[in-house]
Amino acid sequence: MTVDDTGSGADADGREDPDAAASGEDNPLALRLEQLILGAERRYTPFQAARSAGVSMELASRFWRAMGFADIGQAKALTEADVLALRRLAGLVEAGLLSEAMAVQVARSTGQTTARLAEWQIDSFLEGLTEPPEPGMTRTEVTYPIIELLLPELEEFLVFVWRRQLAASAGRVVQAADDEEMVDRRLAVGFADLVGFTRLTRRMEEEELGELVEAFETTAADLVAAHGGRLIKTLGDEVLYAADDAGVAAEIALRLIETMANDETMPELRVGIAFGTVTTRMGDVFGTTVNLASRLTSIAPKDAVLIDSAFAEELIRTAEAPASEAEAAEAAATAEKEGEEPPSYRFALQPMWQRPVRGLGVIEPWLLTRRATQQP
Repeated sequence: MTVDDTGSGADADGREDPDAAASGEDNPLALRLEQLILGAERRYTPFQAARSAGVSMELASRFWRAMGFADIGQAKALTEADVLALRRLAGLVEAGLLSEAMAVQVARSTGQTTARLAEWQIDSFLEGLTEPPEPGMTRTEVTYPIIELLLPELEEFLVFVWRRQLAASAGRVVQAADDEEMVDRRLAVGFADLVGFTRLTRRMEEEELGELVEAFETTAADLVAAHGGRLIKTLGDEVLYAADDAGVAAEIALRLIETMANDETMPELRVGIAFGTVTTRMGDVFGTTVNLASRLTSIAPKDAVLIDSAFAEELIRTAEAPASEAEAAEAAATAEKEGEEPPSYRFALQPMWQRPVRGLGVIEPWLLTRRATQQP
């Protein structure tokens, strides 16, 4: 969406951008699909769109790039919907509801999230619905009617899921103890990593590897969601999740280990969890707690969960685990003597050797397991 100061439609050296100008125009079906999905025809150059929206070309370019789109020079490639989107974002800034920087973040987070979703949907739907293609039709030819049928349903479903997620996220924020905790919160953060994944990539065919990664990500996502955690992101052979409650994070970690161990097609798994202050930005998490969880994962034994001392203390504080088996036995004996129910601990903790970790100093990891009476 780059343009010179005069809005002449040329690049800085005075030449048109041939790639941008030709984008989509060589393929009539691509243009028809674009019009179907966007619901409008190309009418504006970037300069014209910015002027119609009443925003500066500089701000329009920042929004465009933040959404994840390449510069298009001054090709007439934008629609009335693009103008409306610019006007809405700029209106939020003008009304004081968002700062300019925050509006750019909104554009970037939305663009990054929906880009991955769109790629996945197109790949999955076209492979699943047109393999093999309809008799006498190529995949290209059947794409238009498939998208025409799916578009309105998927659009409504997307908005529904977004509203559900927004409601859940807003609920977590308003329950924060104070305003500072809304951004910098105390969370349990866990990494789950497939062991020996690099070696697998050398031995497996691309399709097999893709199926393995998809199965791992799907299983992990389902388990994290089902037990009350939040999947932050997936990285092929690794998933990152978070939970407000240490017991929830521990249950997810052990469920992941147990589920993968029962699947002969899956390699071993290792999990590392840390508890502490975490900074959240654009749906991601950052900070020392996250780095520590990652380091714990890298040193965890196969099919095992390592946690940091803060996480262990939180499990002990919330009576999810005893400080030691001796303490558990003593508590049980006291309860029996007084005619009460003994404490019901879900997890067991075993201190490991202290060790130096690059960038984090000396840490004391703990091995997390289920107590014998709590096996699923």
